[in-house]
Amino acid sequence: MANIVFIACSLDGFIADQHGKLDWLDSVSNPDNIDTGFLSIMERIDGLIMGRKTLETVMSFEGDWPYNKPVFVLSSTMTEVPKAFKDKIFLIKGELKGIVAKLKRKGINNLYIDGGKTIQSFLKEDLIDEIIITQFPILLGGGTPLFGMLKQPLKFTLTDNKVVLNELLQTSYQRKRSTSP
Repeated sequence: MANIVFIACSLDGFIADQHGKLDWLDSVSNPDNIDTGFLSIMERIDGLIMGRKTLETVMSFEGDWPYNKPVFVLSSTMTEVPKAFKDKIFLIKGELKGIVAKLKRKGINNLYIDGGKTIQSFLKEDLIDEIIITQFPILLGGGTPLFGMLKQPLKFTLTDNKVVLNELLQTSYQRKRSTSP
């Protein structure tokens, strides 16, 4: 059972630019559409959790719906799912530990956690088990930060580090938890 973050960020740690845009993700050419890890993450997970803003961003992308697993959207303002996505998107509310426990009881054990505020909230509750960051060679100078304030430091262990598309650095970490009572 794992809660996994798989995300791209700039050299200065931002996941969206100062206008909330993701255009900078096209700064590295991928004409052959080589998978940079998304497909293997999708094979490992049972569902995704994201916030409303991330959902709106994903829904604005051209092309087909990118997920073949259920997407659970944390939102206190969204009251219904667009009709075209009724069987793909499910609204959830409540305390994160309770949400994760409820999903796990339903057999949704491995979750992809996506979106800046959602990732930060999961980190604050120490609910992230693995982080995979694909770092782009660009400085945005501001925007949506990947990380925020924490109650205490969280230690991670480096598990992999590789170059993707000859320009991206993809680094994987596992949460290092204390084994003492």
